[in-house]
Amino acid sequence: MADGQSANGLGTSRLGPAERETALKRMGAEEFDVVVVGGGIVGAGSALDAATRGLSVALIEARDFASGTSSRSSKLIHGGLRYLEQRDFELVREALTERGLLLSRIAPHLVRPVPFLFPMTHRVWERGYIGAGVALYDGLSLSMGTARGVPHHRHLTRTKALKVAPSLKRDSFVGAIQYWDAQVDDARYVTMLLRTAAEYGAQIASRTQAVGFLREGERVTGVRIRDLESETETDVRAKQVVNATGVWTDDIQELVGGRGQIHVRASKGVHLVVPKDRIHSASGIILRTEKSVLFVIPWGRHWIIGTTDTPWDLDKVHPAASKADIDYVLEHVNAVLNVPLTHDDVEGVYAGLRPLLSGESDETSKLSREHVVAHPVPGLVVVAGGKYTTYRVMAKDAVDAVAHGLDGKVPGSCTDQVALVGGDGFQALWNSRHRLSESSGLHVARVEHLLRRYGTLVEDLLSLIRERPDLGRPIEGADDYLRAEIVYAATHEGARHVNDVLSRRTRISIETWDRGVRAAREVAELLAPELGWSDEQTEREIEYYEKRVEAERISQEQEGDLEADATRRGVPDIVPTMTP
Repeated sequence: MADGQSANGLGTSRLGPAERETALKRMGAEEFDVVVVGGGIVGAGSALDAATRGLSVALIEARDFASGTSSRSSKLIHGGLRYLEQRDFELVREALTERGLLLSRIAPHLVRPVPFLFPMTHRVWERGYIGAGVALYDGLSLSMGTARGVPHHRHLTRTKALKVAPSLKRDSFVGAIQYWDAQVDDARYVTMLLRTAAEYGAQIASRTQAVGFLREGERVTGVRIRDLESETETDVRAKQVVNATGVWTDDIQELVGGRGQIHVRASKGVHLVVPKDRIHSASGIILRTEKSVLFVIPWGRHWIIGTTDTPWDLDKVHPAASKADIDYVLEHVNAVLNVPLTHDDVEGVYAGLRPLLSGESDETSKLSREHVVAHPVPGLVVVAGGKYTTYRVMAKDAVDAVAHGLDGKVPGSCTDQVALVGGDGFQALWNSRHRLSESSGLHVARVEHLLRRYGTLVEDLLSLIRERPDLGRPIEGADDYLRAEIVYAATHEGARHVNDVLSRRTRISIETWDRGVRAAREVAELLAPELGWSDEQTEREIEYYEKRVEAERISQEQEGDLEADATRRGVPDIVPTMTP
């Protein structure tokens, strides 16, 4: 439906400048049932879960939505095949159930199946061992009555595997198993999740930082927030507050007066992006390493290769990838490639921090191996750990804890039945993509690109292009994306700055050789009228982005974490002042 309007009449899914201003005004004037701190996948999921239970909800995020871990993952929706070796069948079953829901019901426009080859190096025992594990993996995905959404696994000889993946070294493996999982643009998914929460009434504002908690004795009664773009502070009153800040969990806990029951440590994961023609394969690849696994993941006209897993206690806002990290990934993938990759093949690099639980106390309500929910003081719920795939379960558990702290009966979670905006009717519209192509004048490949990013909200983009035909042109230097998508990012998707658009609303920052520098001016000039920028502000946005890219490039030439971190910190994480 045009303009993000919902069919159920509950509201609008727009997250534009006017909606942010309205949300901040309401945050200062109302008492909410729950305020969520953190605009990553778990915070966004918690906001939607609470809103669809009929609760009044506000959500704040100190930076851009999904700017932390939730835009820097492996971009997989998976059951955790490796957890089968640890005999954690329930965790795998839970994740596979969520995978099925996402593929079939919640987000068919955003989540899609992806095949993986698992090359084997031992002729007899490994095929039986791995084959049994993958068969169990497939079986568990059916056991909860959720649609599989992916094909069944198959065994391949070395010859057949080489037909699927000609880039594999013939002598590096003896055969393979091909199985299917799913993938997603992680940052885009968070945006659509937040827009869905807004449609159900949640008030949402990015660039809004929690600087303290309101207290009545021991009870937390709200959050003091600072709008980082106007430097104004406001008290937001709430019956319950949810801390869903991932690797920042301990930092937020300190605002209450102590670290609390949950302690989180950060583990850095680095991914490389290379052009599709550097690896000839019709399937993703999964490799064992001495520490974990390495994925080679199809990503449009690219491959994503990762990840590392190393402790990180430096800058959490901008974790830096070092030369050692890049060398590690290249060394391990090159062990199976007949044409090795070099640093010159790397288009993009990104590093993210996984929040790992450590030192939980006996008081913590540990709801699975991967995540915990705690009520450290009255009025405050903390949720931490977990993985992207099971965000909905984490959110449900967090809001269950909120419900326990509220007077009166709160309905149970229904998010397993709620499609994200753009999801309802997606398959029918996908089937009509050639007709859409003819009526819009866009090539069918462009229409498919838009459908996979916006689902049935594609009409918003097509309407923009009809009104302003120049928006139907691709971005110069990043021609996978149309100019309309840049404008839409500001008017509907909460983008406030050039970096928001190049790094998260699109993935231009990791998908182009210059990391988006060439596109930055055109993007800034498209955003300027939508966000009320002066010429000076527009130039500042471009300059800041160019400096960020330069600092990242230099940091990736440093040997170790300390040097890389020091270089990356050289560019301040400023939030430019908005100038009318």
